[in-house]
Amino acid sequence: MREHHLVALEEAVALAFGRKTLINARQSLAGDASTRSYERIYLSGPGAPATVVVMWLRDRGLSISSDELAVLPDDLKELPYVNVYRFFRQIGVDVPEIFADCSSHGFLLLEDVGDLSLWEAVSNPSSDAEPMTWFRRAIDQLVALQLRGHTSQNPDCIAFQQHFDARLYLWECHHFLEWGLERRTGRALPPSERQALEEEFQMLVARLDSQARFLAHRDYHAWNLFVQPPARLRVIDFQDALLAAPAYDLATLLGDRDTPSLIAPPREQALIQYYLQRWHDEGGPVLDPTEFTQTYRLCALQKALKVVGRFRYLAEEKQKPQYLRYIPGTLQQIRRLLPGFPEFRTLAHVMRREFPE
Repeated sequence: MREHHLVALEEAVALAFGRKTLINARQSLAGDASTRSYERIYLSGPGAPATVVVMWLRDRGLSISSDELAVLPDDLKELPYVNVYRFFRQIGVDVPEIFADCSSHGFLLLEDVGDLSLWEAVSNPSSDAEPMTWFRRAIDQLVALQLRGHTSQNPDCIAFQQHFDARLYLWECHHFLEWGLERRTGRALPPSERQALEEEFQMLVARLDSQARFLAHRDYHAWNLFVQPPARLRVIDFQDALLAAPAYDLATLLGDRDTPSLIAPPREQALIQYYLQRWHDEGGPVLDPTEFTQTYRLCALQKALKVVGRFRYLAEEKQKPQYLRYIPGTLQQIRRLLPGFPEFRTLAHVMRREFPE
């Protein structure tokens, strides 16, 4: 850490918790797919928490972390994370508190929500955390996020200035085509096959783009939800929030990365029904269960295609090979979902040829 960063951090800690607060130790934490990095610092002093987390930003962090979402004005006055945080707190989403916004110095000082992600809590054989109980809690918070966000819309929140629309869905499909297929093999698809895939992607995108849009986290998966026993679930990594089909975040929650290995189809169907019941109980607009389930599956398929492309991109372009471990499970998810969409014949053919079991 550079000297001026340490001075700014010490000053932020003193302002947040009092001049008698001391930084006793620092610990690097695992990062994510963005340019951000994290550090846990250990404190002592009257009224200070035992630990806080520092989110270190790159270039003051004013850009959106996801390349494809960089459509906001260049003269942003506020960090997107801070902007979305304020609205999420307003509607009752349980996000970590921001103790100090020092984005002008390249960092934020955040509440420490621990190290236990939802995935680690429910997939550890020695854990007594019951998966369905915790996934239902995650759905409770998701429905609240979506419906309270819908009724409390605020144009000052950047989430309401961004839409998961045809442009973004198609960008992600092309990302899969480029990184998941062509760059992986080092050869272009035959023009006729590429054209047929393009037509199927257009069909997929048109269906998703026609859906009503509600507030969405966008990466609402079990690695972005943290468990604090006995029953608290904290939401992180929300800076890319936007408006999307309600089924999108649910498909992410129940189908991202390795989640289908734990949420097998019977559990998945039970949780979809639970979501629909909670949506109804909270006064959401009427959702047809059959149509919603099919849209959910289409969202899950589109998200899985995006993951195959994105994680290979992160491995090869961003030197983050740790994400490759999730690709086999994601391919299995695609194989499971594709038979439900016989109209995507070319995609099914290409997947069988390029990714034989």
